[in-house]
Amino acid sequence: MSQTLNPHHAIYVGSFDPPTLGHLDIVERGAAIYSKITVGIGINPDKRPLFSPEERQQMLQGLLTRFPNVEVKCFQGLAVNFVQECGGGVMLRGLRTLTDVEAEFTMSLANRTLAAEIETVFLMASEKYTHISSSLIKQIAQLGGDVAEEKLKDFVPRQVVGPLVEKFALKTSNQS
Repeated sequence: MSQTLNPHHAIYVGSFDPPTLGHLDIVERGAAIYSKITVGIGINPDKRPLFSPEERQQMLQGLLTRFPNVEVKCFQGLAVNFVQECGGGVMLRGLRTLTDVEAEFTMSLANRTLAAEIETVFLMASEKYTHISSSLIKQIAQLGGDVAEEKLKDFVPRQVVGPLVEKFALKTSNQS
């Protein structure tokens, strides 16, 4: 690798489908530690996300405007390749549970084999966000009925609630 990677530039990758309060917590805390954060929205052709990459990018850009040192990009392929392309020297990861620790440890070992020059740094999720997952949020949006909109505010930024509820309303009407 001929490019020098910046150890003050962290890359935070994920699907962000949808962006959660936990994601924002990691970005906010990371932005206070690193001079630059790039949020990388991974595009996995084998998955069927609820929101398109463009929709996720728009949502995240809107949510993160208060952080001048944060940018949002979409990418395909390996996360370590994206980190290298961005010039970042750190892959930032959030941890919620012991299950996350095991999976992230395995992933970080593989990433180290692929790109030893990139450090992986883990931030523990704030206690109030450890239970939040995209699957849980989607279940609440899909099955929560009339209270879904109110309950979702505990899991996702308020700007995400409307689009989330709309997606499931569209899915339901298309299935009828």
